[in-house]
Amino acid sequence: MISALFSRGADGLPAPVPLDFATLQLPASPNTCLLTPSVAPGQGHLHRDPLPASPEAVMAALDRVAAGMPRTFPLARFLARFPARNQAQWVVRSALMNYPDIVVAEAVPVEGGTGLWMYSRSLIGWSDLGVNRARVMAWLAALEAALRAG
Repeated sequence: MISALFSRGADGLPAPVPLDFATLQLPASPNTCLLTPSVAPGQGHLHRDPLPASPEAVMAALDRVAAGMPRTFPLARFLARFPARNQAQWVVRSALMNYPDIVVAEAVPVEGGTGLWMYSRSLIGWSDLGVNRARVMAWLAALEAALRAG
């Protein structure tokens, strides 16, 4: 993990693998934030009613949101996307220490629209002082604005 501190973008990080939100076990540390659809059971920290767009439109808008976020890169050389799950993954580097945080998003059809799962987690340290929660909330607000704008 030390090499990840001195790397840029996704360099120095393991290759992404799909995340199964149905079996996700949150760590005991307070350095994560999980957003779940309000229509899905789960242990999320935040919940969101279904979005009024298709899963494909949600992920396309989320790609644009991520591209506009500072120090945010696809988790792999090419966008870390898992089409069978409609899931994408990014790494976000902290401004001061270059610490890598991972963001995973998945959009699926649910009753009333599209359910969004978003998981932001620190790879280094115990506490993040609320950074991952703030990130999820910021990305969600930007996503909602992007969907409204079309």
